Amino acid sequence: MLQFSANLGFLWNDLPLPDAIQKAKDAGFVAVELHWPYTTPSADVKAALDETGLPCLGLNTQRGDVAGGDNGCAAIPGREAEARGYIDEALAYAREIGAPNVHVMAGFTDRSAEAKATFAQNLRYACAQAALTRRTILIEPLNSRDAKGYHIGTVPQAQEALTAVDLPNLKIMFDCYHLQIMQGDLANLFEGCRDHIGHVQFAAVPDRGEPDSGEVDYTQLLPELARLGWARPFGAEYKPRGAMEDGLGWMQSYR
Repeated sequence: MLQFSANLGFLWNDLPLPDAIQKAKDAGFVAVELHWPYTTPSADVKAALDETGLPCLGLNTQRGDVAGGDNGCAAIPGREAEARGYIDEALAYAREIGAPNVHVMAGFTDRSAEAKATFAQNLRYACAQAALTRRTILIEPLNSRDAKGYHIGTVPQAQEALTAVDLPNLKIMFDCYHLQIMQGDLANLFEGCRDHIGHVQFAAVPDRGEPDSGEVDYTQLLPELARLGWARPFGAEYKPRGAMEDGLGWMQSYR
């Protein structure tokens, strides 16, 4: 039976994080993952994880000046100190709650050689710090409809960054929603980079709602990814179309 992680950046995000963790447990998720939990004390999150028995699979570095248009800054030349501060903050929080993965957000760039070099330098720093506590750094291609100009938008661009860094604890976040929009052919795409994948997420395409409609038949795709070797929980990172509990019927398809 496939297992699922609840991304609490989108699911139950109207609740305090400890309450959302309990809701995820009650709904049958086996893990959770976070976006930007930093306004909640890590001790409170850890207590909720311990109480429910759910692990947290990962979290993101801060985006920066969101009102000013930021979506991370690790690939932006001149902001190295800021990016490394966010990396340190995320790794500390991950350590305190026992999360194994930190997604380093690249930001919007022109993909110049300078931007690529900046990203590689910051990722080498992140990987070195993460290795001290046996953690993994993730990078994620984001689609150009939702995040036009984001530094990485495809698996080849992510693999280019991996090659530039060349460290074993740097992996790709394989988000089926983003990659269906950008590349499609998800099973073959997954198989071609399987050894470089650190986490898998999914949502309906194109509306990013519950994974029960749209372009991708996840009842076929997710078992195929499991057959190809993915044995960890799949991250449900979707935006509920209505009341949260009303949209959980999709999980029954996998039981």
